[in-house]
Amino acid sequence: MADLDFIRSLTKAELHLHLEGSVDPQTLVKLSHRHNVPLPANGNNYPFDPESGKVLTDEDVRELYQYKDFIGFLMAFKAVSQRLRTPEDYELITYRLIQKLANQNVKHAEVYVSVGVIHWRGQELDPIFEGLERGRKRGLKDFGVSLLWIFDAVRHFGPEAVQRVFEDAVRYRDRNVVGVGIGGDEVRGPAEWFQRQYAYAKENGLRLTAHAGESAGPESVAAAVNLLGAERIGHGLTAIADPKLLQELVERQITIEICLSSNLRTGCCANLESHPLRHYVDAGVPVTLNTDDPEMFGTNLNHEYELAQQSFGFSDQQLAELARNSFRASFLSNYEKERLLNTWAI
Repeated sequence: MADLDFIRSLTKAELHLHLEGSVDPQTLVKLSHRHNVPLPANGNNYPFDPESGKVLTDEDVRELYQYKDFIGFLMAFKAVSQRLRTPEDYELITYRLIQKLANQNVKHAEVYVSVGVIHWRGQELDPIFEGLERGRKRGLKDFGVSLLWIFDAVRHFGPEAVQRVFEDAVRYRDRNVVGVGIGGDEVRGPAEWFQRQYAYAKENGLRLTAHAGESAGPESVAAAVNLLGAERIGHGLTAIADPKLLQELVERQITIEICLSSNLRTGCCANLESHPLRHYVDAGVPVTLNTDDPEMFGTNLNHEYELAQQSFGFSDQQLAELARNSFRASFLSNYEKERLLNTWAI
């Protein structure tokens, strides 16, 4: 059984967390009242009439988040994105995210913003970013949780779209934008397309992440590390299939951001018994626990620690080490890492 009191008491950071995936049902209902747009159609897999134009209720959103497959997840994500229109919307979801993090004893988070999707929707980024920053500042003041932004690009949109996102990140690098990443379809957007973009980001002082090995093989992880220079890998499930790659991750101490509930809900991992988390820890690969899209996957960070203890037999001491890893692998300055680690004596 998981030691719930100990897990709640652990001081933690979260490093793989998508802002849009943190929108809880109550907040999505509020956004639906602000922007009453049709729900995305998904054939028989979707529970609502997309032409009804109805304002969502709490019950509707709970049903929306109970999708049965990855397409259903994408439709839920689309439903949220459609209702994020104004700077005030982004301020609201940022502030509420920080409040929820504080309730889990999370002291620092590095949050992906889907800037590639903002561009794709034809929205203007600058006022949206002002809303993000207002929410971040209010959250820091009220709850004491620090937050850094990672601008996320959609890899299957191609190199030009990724370059635009990375240029935006450079513009805002002095305003709490710490890094860049790519998500989306690994097969339709292979890492070798983006070497120039990642080199540009690094030259301009940004830190580098990449989703890899979630829906493609270990070669995707290897390319993210060796071609793009990624310092952290999101998911990295398939790295276990390549012993040489696994050893490289250990030797270079490249962190894998593990998202247990996400991997199960999207079907990228059939069950916890086949998840490589324990193998990675035993092999010496640095790992952190994360939620990815917590509201859409029905989880929070404390629950991810509970799953890790219940399913993989981690001791309290090992959970504490995972919590320490979350600060060590962060993109905070060394001074801030040490300050946070020492302040709460994890």
